[in-house]
Amino acid sequence: MQARLTVSDLACRRGDRVLCRGVNLALQSGDACHVTGANGTGKTTLLRSCAGLLTPFAGTVETEGAIGLLDERMGLDPDLQLGRALAFWQKIDGCADVDAAIEVMGLDNLLDVPVRYLSTGQRKRAGLVRLIAQDAPIWLLDEPLSGLDVRAIEQVTALIARHGESGGIALVASHQTLSIAGLTTLELADYAPSTAPEPAA
Repeated sequence: MQARLTVSDLACRRGDRVLCRGVNLALQSGDACHVTGANGTGKTTLLRSCAGLLTPFAGTVETEGAIGLLDERMGLDPDLQLGRALAFWQKIDGCADVDAAIEVMGLDNLLDVPVRYLSTGQRKRAGLVRLIAQDAPIWLLDEPLSGLDVRAIEQVTALIARHGESGGIALVASHQTLSIAGLTTLELADYAPSTAPEPAA
């Protein structure tokens, strides 16, 4: 798969506060980048800007290839059984089959369980099932390892690595260490504004 994600002189703002400015990033097929920084530095805002869900305060985002976003908004109906919730998105996303992704994430025995009764880690794995099934070359992952046990962390890390090996891009915001060959790091503290917060335009 061919993919590209280019961020040029990007500035992100939440309310009246500029979180980061001057961010430049160029990712091609096979690249993975770890976005680091303390809470409030703009990791989530950066990913949502790259996904096109937020308008950057300044700068541009250019992409080639479909985007899959995984964050705390899983989009799974809490009142539906997991299997039915995933089937809903299978139709929306146009996925041919999610069974392989369900097996990879080890959720085969939970398909009859309502989403509301799943643990944090199980819901995170369900979100990853949808992401895998989307077959999007660009993955934007916001804290994908949170709520997972050691085995699941290793599994998800390997999944991200395989995505890159198959030509995909992964931009991962995480407080946790990522053991992925060739991983680059974007430290958002390096792009914190040096001036006082700016008023809204």
